[in-house]
Amino acid sequence: MREKILQVASEQFSQYGIRAITMEDIARLAGISKKTIYQEFMDKKQLVKEAFSVALKEDQKTIKRIMEGEDGVIEHLVHMSKMVKERLATLNPMVLLEIQKYFPEVWNMFNEFKDEIIVTDIVNVIEKGKRLGYFRPELNAKILANMRIEQIRYAMNPTNFDRTDYSLATLHVEMLDHFLHGIFTEKGRKAYLDKVTRISESK
Repeated sequence: MREKILQVASEQFSQYGIRAITMEDIARLAGISKKTIYQEFMDKKQLVKEAFSVALKEDQKTIKRIMEGEDGVIEHLVHMSKMVKERLATLNPMVLLEIQKYFPEVWNMFNEFKDEIIVTDIVNVIEKGKRLGYFRPELNAKILANMRIEQIRYAMNPTNFDRTDYSLATLHVEMLDHFLHGIFTEKGRKAYLDKVTRISESK
């Protein structure tokens, strides 16, 4: 029951925003009473925190699984880009604004995830890519990882949410493309483009 509540809450918060969704809405969509929710969660604040905590843990598992697949570099880049693009395409920008303003614990949790899990992941990918000849050997992985984090922070900046000339997903794709083509060797560029092409043709 707890997992069902968290699943429904996470989906609704991401799509419609946190303040727009009530405990009554979640109870109705989960097919339970509001009383049952309060037996599992003290209040909405706890529900919000746990719903996004579960989402971040799932992202961490996905990152680990992708890193272990094939050569752990090109596969990783393609699937991580796809995962982030899909997440941003379905995320209501209002959610990030609400979390930053009303749920500081959750916002800190997001920042810790970026600074600890994502930075470590990027460093590992760059170092492995250097060994495999996909990335330029002289690159400083830690500096580039932090630069990539700053790109992500920029994409999540509230000033970008109201833009009408491009979406957050498009912004992510453009910044990632610029980042990757700045660190690829010719071998890495070819392997990446070939992988993207094969995935597109298989759809």
